[in-house]
Amino acid sequence: MTSASTAVQSTENIMASTLAVRPLPSPQALKAEHVLKSELARQIETQRQMVRDILTGKDDRLLVITGPCSLHDEEAALEYGRKLQALSEKVSETMLIVMRAYVEKPRTTTGWKGLAYDPQRDGSGNIEQGLNRSRALMLELIKLGLPLATEALNPMTMMYLDDLITWTAIGARTAESQIHREMISHLGMPVGIKNGTDGSVDTAVNAMISASRSHHCLGVDAQGNIAMLDTPGNPDTHVVLRGGRNLTNYDSASIAKTLEQLQSAKQGNALHPKVIVDCSHDNAQKQHDRQPLIAMNVVQQKLAGNQDISGIMLESFLEPGKQSMAGCNNDGCLKYGLSITDPCIGWEQTETLLLSMAQALAS
Repeated sequence: MTSASTAVQSTENIMASTLAVRPLPSPQALKAEHVLKSELARQIETQRQMVRDILTGKDDRLLVITGPCSLHDEEAALEYGRKLQALSEKVSETMLIVMRAYVEKPRTTTGWKGLAYDPQRDGSGNIEQGLNRSRALMLELIKLGLPLATEALNPMTMMYLDDLITWTAIGARTAESQIHREMISHLGMPVGIKNGTDGSVDTAVNAMISASRSHHCLGVDAQGNIAMLDTPGNPDTHVVLRGGRNLTNYDSASIAKTLEQLQSAKQGNALHPKVIVDCSHDNAQKQHDRQPLIAMNVVQQKLAGNQDISGIMLESFLEPGKQSMAGCNNDGCLKYGLSITDPCIGWEQTETLLLSMAQALAS
């Protein structure tokens, strides 16, 4: 290759590298564009305290985290939110309902990564648009009066959304990550940590202990600058039981074993010996219609005297099941209110289930 062709190739490489870097607004700038007003900030802090009170036993209601596997259509998400808020008011004496607002999706290999990363669902990865749409949608849901839950995958994404979230989940695959444990230590809301993919709770317990402590770590400040963070530690972590490979762990024996392990780990550590049961994923053996049966089983355990069961998680949307988005890059060719990731129970089934749970808990 001649020196001239080498220079051309080098220039092309530099141009390609430049095109691959797309600056984003800082967390502070995005929050200034989609402002969380003071009265809504107070609402969120009140709802966070409600969750803390459930974890400490001051509030004996059941925490119910329900909603779409992932948000992809703002209109459908808001319709679900309005229905959920109306139902929440009917069952508020026995349950605290929190809506899933998941805008990041973990992928085993490849696939759609969520509203925050690919809002147009065409692989273009317009993250700036995704963060704007995610924050704007969450604000509209909050205005309905709903507490929101999400799963934190990328610590930098949380910098744009953390002030809007009442409860955060850490997935089974990220619970081992030191970076995520440091992030939890920095978050100001209760955080549920899922058991490992093999069904064991060891990783979750270790993550809880780590996240309860202060850390000195690398991070990003509100202006988007790389900074050293001195985290305060998070005293409001707890285990989420989601089953494991070819096994479930929502039964009374599995829950008792988990609580025993948590009580042992609690010595000298700020963590809650409480559990939330994920009625989907491996506990449902990937069969979304099993969720109501599991939820009622957990409610019966609570009624039988197990007050260390703090809540349940459901995957629920307007329509039951799921659909493929292959070759479908616009909302017009997707069925309205139907999940494009994990299958969900539909609204009618959700409403019937939550009313039945409320009746059982009231009795």
